[in-house]
Amino acid sequence: MEKFATVDYIIFVIYFFIVAGYGYWIYRKKTSAQSSSKDYFLAEGSLTWWAIGASLIASNISAEQFIGMSGNGFEVGIAVAAYELIAAVALIIVAVWFIPVYLKNKIFTMPQFLNNRYNETTSLIMAVFWLFLYVFVNLTSILYLGAIAISSLAGGGETFHMIMVALAVFAVVITLGGMRVIGFTDVIQVVVLIIGGIATTYVALTMVSEHFGLGKDVLAGFNKLMEDSPNHFHMIVEKPGPGATQEEINKYLMLPGIGMYLAGIWIVNLNYWGCNQYITQRALGADLKTARTGILFAGLLKLLMPIIVMLPGIAAYVLYKNGALQNEMAPGGVFHADNAYSAILGYLPNGMKGLALAALTAAIVAGLAGKANSIATIFTLDIYKKYIGKSASEAKMVWIGKITIVVSIAVAVLFTWNDTLGIGGAGGFTFIQKYTGFISPGVFAMFLLGMFWKRTTGAAAITGLITGFGLSVFFNEFATKVFGPETWIYTAYLNKSGLYEIPFQICMGLAFAFTLALMIIVSLFGPKENPKAFELDKKMFKVEPSVMVLIVITLLLVTAIYVRFW
Repeated sequence: MEKFATVDYIIFVIYFFIVAGYGYWIYRKKTSAQSSSKDYFLAEGSLTWWAIGASLIASNISAEQFIGMSGNGFEVGIAVAAYELIAAVALIIVAVWFIPVYLKNKIFTMPQFLNNRYNETTSLIMAVFWLFLYVFVNLTSILYLGAIAISSLAGGGETFHMIMVALAVFAVVITLGGMRVIGFTDVIQVVVLIIGGIATTYVALTMVSEHFGLGKDVLAGFNKLMEDSPNHFHMIVEKPGPGATQEEINKYLMLPGIGMYLAGIWIVNLNYWGCNQYITQRALGADLKTARTGILFAGLLKLLMPIIVMLPGIAAYVLYKNGALQNEMAPGGVFHADNAYSAILGYLPNGMKGLALAALTAAIVAGLAGKANSIATIFTLDIYKKYIGKSASEAKMVWIGKITIVVSIAVAVLFTWNDTLGIGGAGGFTFIQKYTGFISPGVFAMFLLGMFWKRTTGAAAITGLITGFGLSVFFNEFATKVFGPETWIYTAYLNKSGLYEIPFQICMGLAFAFTLALMIIVSLFGPKENPKAFELDKKMFKVEPSVMVLIVITLLLVTAIYVRFW
């Protein structure tokens, strides 16, 4: 495996200057509008549908997808594509039913939604929750996984910390320009990301075909993957039976078969895409048609992600299984599935390696920038403006937002420096899904009932928030110790540490179901209609023919994939 050549560095530098230069041009072009805090945080009214869709994908497909999901592809196969495919369907639900509620009620942040619909206490608690989650789970994992991947490509050694700092600085530069700069530079990031990702997949498949003496044939490489490892090409992971291997049990704990489609995967996706400042922020400054079209465009782009992020992981598995990539998958003698993507990248030809590095960097920086902007938005509009600087000018709020961006990324670097939070041990993608899942059931229950059931009360919201978190912790950490490894509502399995574990997606589903039921009971003791309930109009949810075409295309593609690889 060769390291970077001069042409790779040239391509990467060109990418950097194009993104930075375009971002600066957008910033200078609209600099007079930057005195408005809503324009700075939301790019109010200026993002087109294609910019919204591209920004959603660029912010979503970060290091945890490229590195973590490729690692999951190495271990499990295409079953992990369920996250992407169900996300495409979830985006339809968000576009048709969630976004109209936000736009009609002029919602700019998720804590503002909770304040307007419930009460200030719920809003403040969740604002703090989200800030901690974004900084200590999302920013840290993106930084860690991204620095690990690029460091591995650069030859390892002492480069990890230097690369981490460089990524952080690049993200700060992009983020300080505001959502307008992030949104439009994300269009470039997505183009680079997709081109570089497809190039990596092409090389991965030709590596497989060459390894088995079939020449440089992409189709032959793909067919060889399916022939060599057919179990990696099933969307549904079978439930472990008596005598199941630890590998089979680990797969099921990660992706619990049909059960996950009745539980956690919907909560993960609907909460992430519909109740998450980091994501919805892109659409909150647009009109309904633009927002819907942008979100559905993002849904179509999501269907490309299994090709870009999972096939290289499966290719790495087949190559490793057949004697190749031994050193790349276990640098320093320590094997880690998350090395799969960078193992493939290392074998790209000169020039293409620089393009793939640019794609990976684009994903990392876009993810960091989007998260940091959301942190600044929540802190400035929902904490600083309401409790600290109530009379702050628009310019002062923009300045506070910029300070918040720098501080949040600096804190993330500090906690990632020596992997203080143990991201590497958990596996990047699983780390994010599991720990985000601790608050997802309660948050999603609050939003769902708050939008569509007028009787939901503030007391029920507080109850749901506390109960959702408490039950998530209970089912993940204590249920098997209290009730044993198997009950009528769950079955636990011995994990690789020798402890009984309930699949975390099942834990999310159970926590959500009990939380929803308790919130309904609490609300029934309140007034028949909460005076803070949102007014809903059926016309809000009517979709135009062009929007319906995008919905139908997305659903047909998702259905076709499940029919072929069930």
